[in-house]
Amino acid sequence: MTQSPAVRTPGRPGPVRIGERAARTLVTELARLNDSKAALLAGATSQSAVLAAAIEALLPGDRLTVVPAEGGSAAALRDHVTAQGRWVADRVRVVDSLAEADPAEVVIAAEPLLGTAEETRTTIEALTKYLADGGVLSVATAAAPGRTAGAAAELERQDALHGVGRDLVLRNSPPVRLYRLRFTPADPATAVRLAPAHRPSSVPLTRTMHIDSNGVAAAGISLGLAALARLTRPGSKLWLLPALAAAPVAAFFRDPERDVPEDPSAVVAAADGQVLSVQRLHDERFGDGEWLRVAVFLSVLDVHVNRAPVAGKVVDYFVADGGFANAMKPEAEHNVAAYTVLETVHGTVVVAQRTGLIARRIVQRAPVGTLLARGERFGLIRFGSRTDVYLPADAAEPLVGPGDKVVGGATVIARWR
Repeated sequence: MTQSPAVRTPGRPGPVRIGERAARTLVTELARLNDSKAALLAGATSQSAVLAAAIEALLPGDRLTVVPAEGGSAAALRDHVTAQGRWVADRVRVVDSLAEADPAEVVIAAEPLLGTAEETRTTIEALTKYLADGGVLSVATAAAPGRTAGAAAELERQDALHGVGRDLVLRNSPPVRLYRLRFTPADPATAVRLAPAHRPSSVPLTRTMHIDSNGVAAAGISLGLAALARLTRPGSKLWLLPALAAAPVAAFFRDPERDVPEDPSAVVAAADGQVLSVQRLHDERFGDGEWLRVAVFLSVLDVHVNRAPVAGKVVDYFVADGGFANAMKPEAEHNVAAYTVLETVHGTVVVAQRTGLIARRIVQRAPVGTLLARGERFGLIRFGSRTDVYLPADAAEPLVGPGDKVVGGATVIARWR
């Protein structure tokens, strides 16, 4: 039997398996496409968590082709698929080798790439032959590059050239880093078909409440300082200060689930907060046309995770230097700000993440080339700040005014005409 080069991992330094949480993240691009599509899963076994996650993500019109891992049995995989029932068996086809597969919109490597740089490059080249135009290749490697330096270096190079996102999954044994690679341009209209992506940077606490990974790190630092203070000054109660601060610091990074409106004409708020202004203006940085700008102030008590107000493709991202004035003041126009430019079916849309008096750090997780669904998380601002949404003035009608409270990803702030 001829095995696929996509599943060869020579030079493996030790077992690295993709667990349930990492598998769910690896199949994100399959799970978020809301209409019929073809997918290819290479290197699977019947016990693979990635295969289970891919099957769970299937919709009625989907087709999934599965290639067995090197040394694996296609017959065993077929028996496994058949045992899942008629619904799964009708949508999943097991082939003996990669050569029998058809082009797909989503291609997934079920096993981590752990070989040398050359072997990793060969694997990527073999898989990309089966990518449809605008399709995404999802692959993983060990998060500790010392173990798999060659694979990690090659994937970092590929990510710099063609990446549309990466994720670090610490809750895997061992931790893994996942890459989503696109080698041909995606149509911005495709973003309309997407549901918000699953992000491991949002750690679930309950069904409806998550906390951003930044909050986990911040709370960990507070608890670490408390432990250090308790160790170095056992007779003092100073350790209580960082210990008690851990909970409110973590709460600042809370990330609740939101019900995104299904109305295709709706533009949703990019953040929680209070509307400061709704105005028409010109900004030569984004073109010669007139813009409708909705500015929202985020207090330290608001959720600071930012969400895409519309479905679109990230075509530009830049940071403008400035000051750190109170975000409610007019001088905040000149604060440090990060601008994410989206190409959409309705024209260009810009989201500005502005710092405030306390905010000094902007996090943006959507590199150029990324497709964002409406309401999808794409970043956050630490502490009080402001988020502005720029829409083509002649194409959108505002539905909020100064003083209104809005909820990111849920409140409709404007509607396409």
